[in-house]
Amino acid sequence: MSATPGAPDPSGSGGGAVRPGVAVVFASVGDVALLIFGLGMTSLITDESVIATPGLGQAPGAVAVAASVGAFALSLLTVVRRRDPSFVSALWVGLVTALAYLAALWMSVLLVGAGLGTATAVSARVATTGFGAVVIGAALVSGWAGIALVRTRSARPRWSWEDEDDA
Repeated sequence: MSATPGAPDPSGSGGGAVRPGVAVVFASVGDVALLIFGLGMTSLITDESVIATPGLGQAPGAVAVAASVGAFALSLLTVVRRRDPSFVSALWVGLVTALAYLAALWMSVLLVGAGLGTATAVSARVATTGFGAVVIGAALVSGWAGIALVRTRSARPRWSWEDEDDA
């Protein structure tokens, strides 16, 4: 049976899919958390900075994260608003998010005064190392979770003493 996203469960158990907007908010928060954690742990394990070029400051990284989360939310929203979103669409969300991260990183490195070569080198390094894998991996996992929230039609957890049939 195919219910529309956000519609109540036809069985009457009080469950239903999570509304697309709510799913996007939850998934976006998850994406930010996974992205920050993943980049930090990768930096700790490899003993390298995400942006290893000295003198660029914090702005390029912050702008790249903000742009990637915005792209994540918009691309996931387009996916979950469909009637029956496919889990394969998480690949699209991951790709869009990674490209937005790299493009924003490249542009913000240019805006802080570094040259075209530096901006390209910084973006290419992130794209070809574990940092790039973290960006796309966080978006894939969070995108899949957002799609799952919309597709799942379940009821809230209930304790055995809450059953009205036993009364």
